[in-house]
Amino acid sequence: MPAPIVLLAPGVYRIPTLGDAINSFALLDDDGQVTLVDTGLKRARRRIVAALAGIGKHPRDVTRILLTHAHADHAGGARELVDSSSSEGVVVHADDADFITAGRAAPGADSGLGRLVSRGPAATFDPVTVSETLSDGQELDVAGGVRVLHTPGHTPGHISLLHRPTGVLITGDVIFNMAWGMSWPMSAVCTDAPLNQRSAHALADTEYGVAAFTHGPEIRDRAREQVRDFVRRKARA
Repeated sequence: MPAPIVLLAPGVYRIPTLGDAINSFALLDDDGQVTLVDTGLKRARRRIVAALAGIGKHPRDVTRILLTHAHADHAGGARELVDSSSSEGVVVHADDADFITAGRAAPGADSGLGRLVSRGPAATFDPVTVSETLSDGQELDVAGGVRVLHTPGHTPGHISLLHRPTGVLITGDVIFNMAWGMSWPMSAVCTDAPLNQRSAHALADTEYGVAAFTHGPEIRDRAREQVRDFVRRKARA
């Protein structure tokens, strides 16, 4: 049974919301404020609230909710968490903002399976207010400093987040790290799968010490080198 919350680095936590298969993250400021990254599926709220309680926090302590992208397994619990938190809405890259406010996932691949997924039940979630939009390279005054990395392809506005004080990189869905190891997300659910892979190359060249995935457990040992090796192997395949 996964732990309700996993310490990645001082002030940075992973919250398993469906085992290790879907993760949210919590970043703590010195003044006690909490920034939540991703909100899982709609039913993930209970696990997120329990995880926060495990570190002495309440949803009212959550003052910011960042979303890596507009898919239901990342934004599904957003509206309920906004309603119970001190956040006025969610923060997302500008290119995914319209999807979040409409409560629909960014489009998948222009293929039969991609169009089928885009019309399925996982393509919608509760609409939620976007209180701020982000851009590439933006520095956020969150937990000592977070850099926004626009890593499009999985969705147009997909972002990864680098916590500068600790070197924890939250990759979002650029790369999965499930039980079988690192892999690309299924191309059918990517707006542009080749672009997603180019974004992964950019992440491989970023400096970080821990790679944290929204699908799968983190990598702590030689994280950057392992991600670079994965990207290189895939480029040769």
